[in-house]
Amino acid sequence: MIKSIITGCLTLITFSFYSQESQNKQISAKPNVIFIYADDLGYGDLSCYGATKLKTPNLDKLANQGVRFTNAHCTSATCTPSRYALLTGQYPWRKSGTGILPGDAALIIPTNKMTLPKLFQQAGYRTANVGKWHLGLGDQVAKNWNGEIKPGPNEVGFDYSFIFPATADRVPSVFMENHKVVALDTNDPIQVDYSSKVGNDPTGKEHPELLKMKSSPGQGHDNTIVNGIGRIGYMSGGNKARWVDEEISTTFLEKAKEFIEENHKKTFFLYFALTEPHVPRMPATMFKGKSGLGYRGDAILQLDWTVGQIMKQLETLGINQNTMVIFTSDNGAVLDDGYQDEAVSQLNGHTPNGILRGGKYSVLEAGTRVPFILSWPDVVKPKVSSGMVCQMDLLASFSNLLEQPILKEDAPDSENTLETFLGKSEKGRTILIEQGGNTLGKGGTLAIVKDNWKFIPANDGISYDQLVGIETGNANEPQLYDLNEDLGEKNNLAKKFPNKVNELAKLLKEKTQIKE
Repeated sequence: MIKSIITGCLTLITFSFYSQESQNKQISAKPNVIFIYADDLGYGDLSCYGATKLKTPNLDKLANQGVRFTNAHCTSATCTPSRYALLTGQYPWRKSGTGILPGDAALIIPTNKMTLPKLFQQAGYRTANVGKWHLGLGDQVAKNWNGEIKPGPNEVGFDYSFIFPATADRVPSVFMENHKVVALDTNDPIQVDYSSKVGNDPTGKEHPELLKMKSSPGQGHDNTIVNGIGRIGYMSGGNKARWVDEEISTTFLEKAKEFIEENHKKTFFLYFALTEPHVPRMPATMFKGKSGLGYRGDAILQLDWTVGQIMKQLETLGINQNTMVIFTSDNGAVLDDGYQDEAVSQLNGHTPNGILRGGKYSVLEAGTRVPFILSWPDVVKPKVSSGMVCQMDLLASFSNLLEQPILKEDAPDSENTLETFLGKSEKGRTILIEQGGNTLGKGGTLAIVKDNWKFIPANDGISYDQLVGIETGNANEPQLYDLNEDLGEKNNLAKKFPNKVNELAKLLKEKTQIKE
């Protein structure tokens, strides 16, 4: 009897030892990482974040198996600067030329410094960038679109790249694979210009009768027509290479899946930058009319389906357990952003930014507080986290996870908040600088959040952007909000707490000293 008990105990101890060893091995294993970046998706656009007028089951499932953050941020209320900060670990306002870029801009990410994809390369990962880029290409504005164009994504850390150069509403309306335009016909060379018309292509301004989606007045989306939609900027040539809007999303999806298939037996990092629900919203036919909220709602359904397709592939390949999937957005929501697509008239009670004020272009919370979900089934337990995290901090956090040290000057503003990202801590950041849009010029308004107190300095910028119908957060008096009690920023406490205003004003000045 005693012998049986001893044998049983030894077996249990041995089993426990190997179970713990196995668990430690799992946690220490390098995960595959897929970073999925939505474009202009608001804090209230997903059903897992409270949306009731549309359902996003695939993202809900992702949230239910991972950490769903309620206080996660991009650095900026517009796309180019947020993407710059994510990849470099530096606040974009520290560097000139990081505002919203035209489609012919030169590359703004330094090629001689550490970036997020370079960190993964250094750790032995295969890296890829699929989707929207909008960080410039080449070393100057004037470039030959009919040959190799570099530096670009490949030079800042991506082994493979399949992109469009800027945004779907800007020319050139073509895909690029690594350094070359896809399906380019050398007998039909591409020309691009943002200052004057090139070639004989009709424009939306001259020929509105040719449009299948009209542009909104005063927003500049009435230049060269591609696929029945006016764009920002002028383009000629490359007719065989031009995309069809309804096929952009599935094209990017197939390229992402090809990369995953080719590298699933290795460790890989995929930066998958979606175009939804950015304008022009022209989803695939199978999604048109499905949401009841117009093309913007349909585009969100397409986005959710796309995420579901990636998740199914991971399960089929048997790598879903040790693949970290991060989903977030580059800034908050906007409805009328250049096209008459019924995003406003068919809103039907949906609240894209939830209870938050502002939106894209705004220094108010809806500008930078965005959905953020992190799933890693092998390691991360499901939870909802209120810890303040920022996309810019992924570089320092992955440096810790992958045991790849980086120089502080290479990612000066990135903080190691790995424990918060993995749901093991609620601490997160204590201080964050939020950047609004361009209403005050190239940089936009800067605000500071510390311990959930938010301060916006007085300024003379416009308080409401009529073109897009969004509160900017600018005011001629200082603003102070207690985000713990007033997430909707309705109650300005600046006069009630002048000492707090002075404290945060001084801290904002100290933190925003330019260090290019």
